[in-house]
Amino acid sequence: MIDSVVCDLGVLLDSDLSLKQHVSHTAKACFYHLYRLRQLKRHVNVDVMKQLISAFVFSRLDYCNGILSGLLLATIAPLQGVQNAAARLALGLSWSDHVRPALRELHWLPVVYRISSSWHW
Repeated sequence: MIDSVVCDLGVLLDSDLSLKQHVSHTAKACFYHLYRLRQLKRHVNVDVMKQLISAFVFSRLDYCNGILSGLLLATIAPLQGVQNAAARLALGLSWSDHVRPALRELHWLPVVYRISSSWHW
């Protein structure tokens, strides 16, 4: 069986509405931008890096994230990985450092809460 995917407003919808391809595509695009921002790390301070991450990464992470509400945590785990990598980049942490204190310091909600809060205006 051929898995058909439709792109509507930048959201990839597959035939079973699992949104796995959308999550994968979003995470891939975000990691690309994090890779590019890493090259600027030594030239900008933490506040500027936070603004750049917000502009290039979180804008993609938050776009239409209301459709992800109710998905399994395993499905949205790649997006949490993006946010964890962004926090490590912003604060200059290593990959072995725990990221939860960094998210608190940056005042960034974990992805699952960013998704659920998008429904509560």
